[in-house]
Amino acid sequence: MKSVSIATSIGLAGALAWMGIWASAQQAPVAQAPAAQAATQATTYKVDAVHSSVVFRVQHNEVSYFYGVFKDISGTVALNEKEPAKSSVDLTIKVDSVDTRNDRRDNHLKSPDFFNAGQFPTITFQSKEIKKLDGHNWQVTGDLTLHGVTKSMTVKFTTTGEKPDNRGTKRAGGETTFTINRSDFGMSFMIPAVGDEVTLTVSIEATAS
Repeated sequence: MKSVSIATSIGLAGALAWMGIWASAQQAPVAQAPAAQAATQATTYKVDAVHSSVVFRVQHNEVSYFYGVFKDISGTVALNEKEPAKSSVDLTIKVDSVDTRNDRRDNHLKSPDFFNAGQFPTITFQSKEIKKLDGHNWQVTGDLTLHGVTKSMTVKFTTTGEKPDNRGTKRAGGETTFTINRSDFGMSFMIPAVGDEVTLTVSIEATAS
């Protein structure tokens, strides 16, 4: 009787073990859910400053338009096609990188008369809400901080391409153009000789991080 009991116990244990393996196999698709969820998350891209541009335009003496650039931009961009609310844009521009092809003018722009780079070394934009409009167009609302003043603004951001480079690194690009009044940010010196209205174009190329 003991041998029968032992055999029965072994058989029962084996059956239970087999049932446990079978049950785990049946539950395998559930374990894949996090991966499927991850697929809907936004890819975060790091701004490639070498291939990105920040260009500004302002009227001079109410006669012509003058152009300058900021050469140092950094930050991250994440756009989620399926769930736009999970998207984000976070950009930083170093004021000291302003370049108008004239050292004397650049130093004046960095002075307290204009940007005051010593006290306000960066210009930043941080998104608060992003919506997908159509095709390659997005609506981005966020806070622009310039000259120590923060203003909420909404711009249209257009994606311009996405593909791996020759090293296999995934790259994406986008661009926006918008206009601000510099006086709204406490920069009123020399208006109207140097116009109040400033148009900025921000063109970004970024790599998947």
